Order: sequence, then C-alpha cells, then structure tokens
Amino acid sequence: MLTMFKNLAFAVALALATPACSKSSTSDNNNNNVGTNNGADSAVKSNVTYWLTDPDRGVEFQQQSALFYTNNAGTGSVIVVDSTQTFQTIDGFGFTLTGGSAMHIFNMDADKRAALLKELFAWDGSNIGTSYLRISLGSSDLDDHVFTYDDVAGGDSDVNLVQFNLGPDKNYLIPVLKQILAINPAIKILGSPWSAPSWMKSNGGSAGGSLLPRYYGAYATYFVKYIQAMQAQGIAIDAITIQNEPLNPNNNPSMVMQPEEQAAFIKQSLGPAFAAANITTKIILYDHNADRPDYPITILNDPDANKYVDGSAFHLYGGNINALNQVHNAYPNKNLYFTEQWVGAPGNLKGDLDWHIQNVVIGSALNWSRTALEWNLASNTALQPHTPGGCSQCLGAVTIDGNTITRNPAYYVIAHAAKFVRPGSVRIGSPVVNGLANVAFKTPGGNMVLLVENTGAATNTFAIQYRGKMVSATLNAGAVGTFIW
Repeated sequence: MLTMFKNLAFAVALALATPACSKSSTSDNNNNNVGTNNGADSAVKSNVTYWLTDPDRGVEFQQQSALFYTNNAGTGSVIVVDSTQTFQTIDGFGFTLTGGSAMHIFNMDADKRAALLKELFAWDGSNIGTSYLRISLGSSDLDDHVFTYDDVAGGDSDVNLVQFNLGPDKNYLIPVLKQILAINPAIKILGSPWSAPSWMKSNGGSAGGSLLPRYYGAYATYFVKYIQAMQAQGIAIDAITIQNEPLNPNNNPSMVMQPEEQAAFIKQSLGPAFAAANITTKIILYDHNADRPDYPITILNDPDANKYVDGSAFHLYGGNINALNQVHNAYPNKNLYFTEQWVGAPGNLKGDLDWHIQNVVIGSALNWSRTALEWNLASNTALQPHTPGGCSQCLGAVTIDGNTITRNPAYYVIAHAAKFVRPGSVRIGSPVVNGLANVAFKTPGGNMVLLVENTGAATNTFAIQYRGKMVSATLNAGAVGTFIW
C-alpha cells in the first residue's frame, strides 16, 4: 500500500530585503549575514525562480515569480546549498514505457501523439523533458499477453535461438521509441526481462520457476541478440537488469533468481558473452525491493561476477530507501539506480506526491541513486491492458482514452525533477533539516536546483542560502517546490 501523508498546500512568503553588498565568501557554506546596505532595506528580486504543486489550490506544477532576497532568516531553518560538496552524477528521471503504454500512445491520432510525446520528452523550456526510460525485455505484466522473443511449442526448445524475433514489440513499442528518440536522441534506455522463455525454466511456464543452468549460455545469447536487434532498429540499450523482481514468483510473467544463481549466470555466461560480442551495455543487478540489500552485496562479493557489473537497481515495495546507502558503502565504485515505483489507482495527488517525492526522488538521490523512475507511463481508464495475473490497479503517469489525456500523480513527481535536473547533473551538498526533505544538484549548465518538501504537519518558513545570499519561502504541510537559480 502507498503511504498516505499530509494534505498538500503551498504558499510562498516573500521576505523583503537587499542583496549582499559585502564581499561574497569563496565558500558556499558561510554564515547567514549577506549584508544590509547600511541598514536600509528594499525589495529586490533574486534570480531564484521556482515551480510548485498545490492540489488544494488547483496549482499543478506551475512556475511562480522569482523570490526576493532576505538578510534575516528569523527563527526558521536555513537550507545551505553547498556546491563544493559533490556526490553522484545523475543519469535521469522517467518512467517505464510498458507495451500497454506504447499501445495507448501509438493508437492516438498522429498530431495528438506527437504533441503528447513532445510534452513528455522534449526539453525546450516548455515541456518536462523526461530523460530516462525503462522498457521490458519481452512482455511485462502490463502487456496484453505474455511473450518472449523466442517462444516455441510446448516441450520444444531452441538452444541456438534460430526463432529469436522482437515480435510484438514491433507493433507499438519500437515505433513509439523511435518517435521519442527523434525528440530526444540522448535519452537513456534500460531493458528489464520479466522472464526467460518458458523452455529455459524449471517449471516450463511463464510465471515463477527459475532459469535452468543448462540454458545459461542460451539465455546470455538471448540478451546479446536483443541488444543487437534493438541497435539494428536504431535503439541503443544503455543498460539491462538481469531479472525484474527476482524474488517475486507471483507476477505473470515472472522468474525467481536467487543471488547465487545471478552471480553464476553473470560470471559463467552473461559477462563473457557481452565481452565476446563487444557489447558495452551496462549489467545491473537485483532490480527489486530495498529490504534485501544483501542480494546485490552477495553478488558483488564474488570477484568473478563483480568485474562485469556496473551497479544495482532497487524498488521500494518493501524496506527503507536508506538501505541503498548500505550497498554504496560496501561498494562505492558501483552505481545505484532506482527503477520502479507504482501509483495505485485511482490515485491521490496529495498523498502520492508527498510519499513519492520524499522517497523515490529525494530519498533515492540522497542514497546515491543515479535515476528515479516511476512505473507505467500510460494506462487507460479501465487500467488495461494487463496479462492474466498482472497488475490490475497500476495507474499510469498519464491516462489515455482515445485522444483524451489526464495527468496523474507520477507525472508531477517526475516533472518536479526531470525538467530541471538534467542528465550529467551532480548532487551537491544540502543539510538534513527537520521537517524539510530536500536534495540539491548542480546542472551541466551551472544552475543550482533545490527540491524541497515540507514533511511536517504545519506551515514552515525557511531560508535558502547559497554563497552568502538568502531567499525566504514558506511551504505548507506536504507542499513541494523546485527552486532554480
């Protein structure tokens, strides 16, 4: 269940003061005194702009006027943004483009489809600029039927993969991806399988079961063929995870893969197959809940598997987001990724925005993740399609009925980060402040971005300080703002 937090409300209080006239400190982390212009105060706008979402007031991710400088933080908290402290580089923020999502988008009228994709993926000041996509390698549970790229008749096998074919993905997913890439050629794509072909599995079925060791080599070739086939379509796969939710046998499709099995598959077959084929696509571990940080650590402890691995991926249907930090501390040279979190229908913008901003966006970034991805880009009002046994309550970031579009909580969660924290941005220093969840970034263009959520139960007035200058803002309980300068 998604945790439901306080009601969202947002108001900005502008404090009137002057910019600093004293010399600026060379350190970002200096004191709060920005100068008083010999004691004479006047209202001076800063270069700090911000975007807010306030459901109770009908404000959904809208730009506001620039804040004013202040020379007095009063009794409120101060968020000191320190660009001299640097952490991980950001790859992007985005969604999973499921087969069902692609079908709904593809079936729109051409002009309406083009407008929606521009809104979602263009980064031109007017749109949200989604910068990272996850796709399923074969079907996920949000396709209209279960399939892999090498399905054969019951009891047969295809060890040499002579029947390998991208199949159903050519109908909707690949055409939509090509249109997205025309808008944003730099977008990064992560591929995740929900299951190996049934003939490779211990139970011979689409749900549950495990990969039989005698098919490790064939399954490694399956990944190689997939990456090469997508490249032939003009679609570069930046990374793959080896198995979506490897400890969940209850979805359809699904496959169980214990950490020892995943380590054996990597070192015996997948890593050498990628090396032999000159595949540079990243190999990412785990792709499941934060309650099992021991899973990727177990694999990384094996040096023969470790050498092929880029990092580990997490969801948050169990555990605490801070568990990602355990994996970072154990292997700081390996990357971390947050790759999935769903919003349950019918959705609640107040509670969903509050929980997802605090955990998925801010929480994952503070715990070294290079990505934050919401599940399921698009669904329709009936929450279709899904496989038998697949998710029947997964709300898309947008709901598409014909050409009618409704924007849902996940849309705003990602918009608050993706539009401003562009790929190549670096997380920078900002303090832990009671009641004000926050994370800061420096963009490749040199801008600072600060995402703040008031997680307390009452209105909170605070200051944002950078290199000795301050602005003042007030956030009501549960409110979210992105500040840019």
